[in-house]
Amino acid sequence: MSVPIAYLAVLLIWSTTPLGIVWSSESINPTMAVLLRMLIALILGMIVIKLRSITLPWHKKALKLYSFSALGIFGGMLFSYMAAGYLSSGVLSLVFGLSPVISAILARKILAEPQISLTKKLSMLLSLLGLALVCSDNLTLENDAIYGLIFVLLAVFFFSLSGVLVKSISLAIHPLATTVGALSVATPLFFISWLILDGTLPVEQWQIKSILSTLYLGIFGSLIGFYAYFTVLQKLTASTVTLITLITPVIALTLGASLNGELLNSTLVIGAFLVLLGLSIYHWGDKLTHKFFMKKTELNRR
Repeated sequence: MSVPIAYLAVLLIWSTTPLGIVWSSESINPTMAVLLRMLIALILGMIVIKLRSITLPWHKKALKLYSFSALGIFGGMLFSYMAAGYLSSGVLSLVFGLSPVISAILARKILAEPQISLTKKLSMLLSLLGLALVCSDNLTLENDAIYGLIFVLLAVFFFSLSGVLVKSISLAIHPLATTVGALSVATPLFFISWLILDGTLPVEQWQIKSILSTLYLGIFGSLIGFYAYFTVLQKLTASTVTLITLITPVIALTLGASLNGELLNSTLVIGAFLVLLGLSIYHWGDKLTHKFFMKKTELNRR
């Protein structure tokens, strides 16, 4: 897969995944929906690896990589599906947009990366302010939507933690091998979660929209999506990859409003704008500030 195609694939898949999660969970229990999704991706991935004779290593270092990757898949997906019963697809995507910020905080603690600048700290506060505005209009304690926020924040935490831990491992293997290896570790955990939290299989209640959404998420959202993401991650700079998190919430909010009848009022739009503005400043604020002071210094010298 070429890098431009992989990048476009990640952008489109991540934009449609929140709505797919909401639809797949409408008539299929969330724990079963995510288990089916991962089983589809794992089986197809194994077939592709076999047909293309791709090496799938199982040595200690590879297992560590798969385990760290599976942490994001299992924690991120399980809690996202649980949150889908309380939140709209647009809000899910918007909260997930904060993952680069949470990743930076975790990287500072785990990988001892440089201290977070004042500009980035202020941008984080701006994004959190926007999220608070969104939540104030969409969440109430009375309808239990607060649980949805807790679930999606846990999902973002595990997804971000996984990304940071993966960075600590230097291992060059095929992106599809990383995907299948991580799915091999995560899928049994989804099965255990289904047994504990549900354990039923009311197939007669499943609706065609939920079934098709699960198939889409299994093939595109998981297998192709993860493969494209690992490809992009290996080939492009972090700043280029993080552009995806700025674009996907806008598309997801639009799709949720147009295809699922989700509310898109002024408060949500303003809150989303503040979140995305904060993320933009987080990614490029330091560079712009540096350029500004450099030009100012040059003018003063003249």
